[in-house]
Amino acid sequence: MGDCCGGKACEIEALRERQSSTLKIVLAINAVMFVVELTAGLLGHSISLVADSLDMLGDALVYAFSLYVIARNSRMKARAALLKGIIMAAFGLFVLAQALYRIVYPQLPVFEAIGAIGLLALTTNGFCFYLLWRHRADDINMSSVWLCSRNDIIANTSVLFAAVGVWLTHSGWPDILVGLALAVLFLRSALHVLRSAIKELQTTT
Repeated sequence: MGDCCGGKACEIEALRERQSSTLKIVLAINAVMFVVELTAGLLGHSISLVADSLDMLGDALVYAFSLYVIARNSRMKARAALLKGIIMAAFGLFVLAQALYRIVYPQLPVFEAIGAIGLLALTTNGFCFYLLWRHRADDINMSSVWLCSRNDIIANTSVLFAAVGVWLTHSGWPDILVGLALAVLFLRSALHVLRSAIKELQTTT
């Protein structure tokens, strides 16, 4: 074992352990925040919070997949990234459908719930972003994880804008528009991840 720690093999193992530890922390945070945001979104009639909660759930699944393939080869990591992209696309389409439903059947959301939970989500995701920053260029697996975290910051900030918009206008449209914007963000990110995964799979065949 002493000889191992003097070479590349031990460096790789140490990197994997650091990645694993980070992923476990952000996985737990996102799983808890999914429940919190989804509950607040449903009770507060907020599309933006529901969208953000699904993003949290998607990220929790992404982190779980990433944790599973952390010690596996590049092809397995590319397959995991492909699955992540599909999940991100599915959530994007779901949020898009929810936003369109609210356009047809409008309901005024509770801006206090949107603002308070949005701020909590931004704080927790900021911490996750900080933890994942140093792993953003490790490999395709951690790169896709970091991309999800970056999108979370954008999504949380948008939710806060939705809260302010609902408060100022006394209308559900700011919430709906943010929900639509988040759906587009999910779909664009999914496309980026899918392209990278397919490219990686083609080079590892």
